[in-house]
Amino acid sequence: QVQLVESGGGLVQAGGSLRLSCAASGLTFSIHSWGWFRQAPGKEREFVGGISKFGGSLYYQDSVKGRFTISRDNAKNTVYLQMNSLNSEDTAVYYCAATIGPLPGPHAIYSYWGQGTQVTVSS
Repeated sequence: QVQLVESGGGLVQAGGSLRLSCAASGLTFSIHSWGWFRQAPGKEREFVGGISKFGGSLYYQDSVKGRFTISRDNAKNTVYLQMNSLNSEDTAVYYCAATIGPLPGPHAIYSYWGQGTQVTVSS
């Protein structure tokens, strides 16, 4: 049984930082590319960024470039989303997702999803 468990969300003041983790089990972590998505209240889910199988390719939505960093630790079966300089527009539920495809972009087919973790940025 595949499980993706996000953690690290919470309440943070504008300008602050959070580090989200996504721990995976039940699948071969290293052969998957990983994406992070978010969904704010009343809005559609959107792609935040992704990291390829070997970590050599990274993709970010324009609004988070320079502020967010995605990384992965194959030994720990975990992918991370470091978020800095947070603002109110980053408030959302954040999800990690796994794709067997080589490129973790917004249109990739993601087979597995986590349950999400809430990030709330207060101004």
